[in-house]
Amino acid sequence: MTILARLEQWKQEGSISADQHAQLANVAREEPFSLSLELNVLLYAGVLAFVAGLGWTVATWSQQLGDLLVLTVLGTILAACFWYSFSRAAAWTPKEQVAASTLHDYVLYLGCLVWCIELAYLERRFHLLSGQWDLYLLVTAAFFFFLAYRFDNRFVLSLALSSLAGWFGVTISHLPSTQDAAYRVYALVYCVVVGIGGVLAGRYGLKQHFLGTYLNIVANVLFVAVLSGVFQREGYGIWFMALLVVICASLGWGITQRQFVFVAYAAVYGYVGVSSLILRNANDSTFILLYFVATSVAMLVGLVTLARRFGRSE
Repeated sequence: MTILARLEQWKQEGSISADQHAQLANVAREEPFSLSLELNVLLYAGVLAFVAGLGWTVATWSQQLGDLLVLTVLGTILAACFWYSFSRAAAWTPKEQVAASTLHDYVLYLGCLVWCIELAYLERRFHLLSGQWDLYLLVTAAFFFFLAYRFDNRFVLSLALSSLAGWFGVTISHLPSTQDAAYRVYALVYCVVVGIGGVLAGRYGLKQHFLGTYLNIVANVLFVAVLSGVFQREGYGIWFMALLVVICASLGWGITQRQFVFVAYAAVYGYVGVSSLILRNANDSTFILLYFVATSVAMLVGLVTLARRFGRSE
């Protein structure tokens, strides 16, 4: 039996989806196939690596290089990135739009990261706002939101949401008595604000495709906040009930909207929460090891099976 015939048999048996069959058949025929996702990941990783190297150079050699040279280099990169982004951008539309060029998204992302480095350097060297990092984060979040909606960039939107989360965190640190409960409450408030903001923006026709990014951020922050309550030594029962509610909501959304990632969130975070309760008073290292080996394998098999079913149904 030839490879193509075997692939056709697997497709009819439901072992692989139609898309998987098409891709594998192209490989078998030695036809070209798309590496767009892989190349995008590598390019974004390259941008992050460049910025990490730039930040390390500034932090390590700033005294030898001098403020003027450091700020000139950072300012030049920043100006070049934003000049390129605004000069090559298409007219703004509230609907989804394709990037003006292949490099546009990466240049914009680089500019946003360099903006963060320059702000951090200015505050560390000149104390422009006397260490009020919450103001820096709030201004940065507002600026990144503007850039994300102007240029239709989900990565910049993620930076904006992360900066907003950082503003919430720094604001809490200024409270007289900071406790874990306060962080959880603010995390829940953050989820409500971001979730409602994303839903309202989509409902009014403003970049409706951004809703997925909002919900992914909200889901992760919400799960982490609830799990922190489950990890408490006392009063964890109410948080475990909250975890079950969030798991059901994530599962329901993932299944109805055909988004496997939310099913995976429910499975993984639920596994962590249930495991913390089962092993809370466990002292036998052998039992703990066997538990993690058995349950992690079962979890992996279950997720792979679910992913295949989602793939066949789409």
